[in-house]
Amino acid sequence: MNRTAYTLLAPALLVMTACGLVPMGFVFFYALHDTFMGNSFVWVGLDWFVAVLASPDFHGAAARSLGFALLLLLIEVPLGLFIALRMPTRGFVSALYIVLLAIPLLTPSIVVGYLWKILVAPKAGLLFETAAALGLQYDMNNPIVVWLTLAAMDAWHWTSLIVLLCYAGLRAIPEDYYRAARIDGASRWAVFRHIQLPKLRMVLLIGILLRFMDGFMIYSEAYVVTRGGPGVATTFLSHELVQTALIQFDLGQGGALAVIYFAIIATFSLILFRLIVPKGGSGAAA
Repeated sequence: MNRTAYTLLAPALLVMTACGLVPMGFVFFYALHDTFMGNSFVWVGLDWFVAVLASPDFHGAAARSLGFALLLLLIEVPLGLFIALRMPTRGFVSALYIVLLAIPLLTPSIVVGYLWKILVAPKAGLLFETAAALGLQYDMNNPIVVWLTLAAMDAWHWTSLIVLLCYAGLRAIPEDYYRAARIDGASRWAVFRHIQLPKLRMVLLIGILLRFMDGFMIYSEAYVVTRGGPGVATTFLSHELVQTALIQFDLGQGGALAVIYFAIIATFSLILFRLIVPKGGSGAAA
């Protein structure tokens, strides 16, 4: 065991642990207390957790967040894999594709939100005017249109992550596998099913986990474009948390909601991980 490596990593690990545990400790403290004027705390135990779990607003926001995260997975993972399979593997064009795909990933979330807000602006936005030219009405008061708009926005922003992960995984597959498949006369589908997909299992696992967590926690882009509307159609759990803790300044209920929010993300991530990589499995075919 290389003790020097762990010694050098120790300061960074301590800082990262402190940055995670200290704020979470305060959140737990707030969740177990009622506060008056922000500086007087009264122990209430699990009362705030019971209140949050019994709230219809919480149930609705959680269902919308989960539904939106699953919608993003259904769009971005197959699309990203499809693009990665058709990217050139070498040469200037390959490098150019990688650079172009990295541009959306490097764009801040708040900037993405405002870009798409401009695109769908009535009488001025490109998407609005394109729909009008086709005889269609781009109605941002329609919940279905709004959800599709947010899904398209997120796909533009983050599908490149899946593409680059899958592309790297494909490049790591030894050429001997493809050579053997050609000798056996394997079809393109057989190569994908028996060689590429098993070898990409761990890469896809990472991509799915990242996109699920990011989709479930989406806030900035959706808030800029829709402000949670129309009605509460895009009021996700993150919006509910910000509204409770920062706008209403209800630290007790906000703390309980944050803890429950964290528990939901951790639970679904663990379930997803176990479904893709069974206990005792390696996550990648040999």
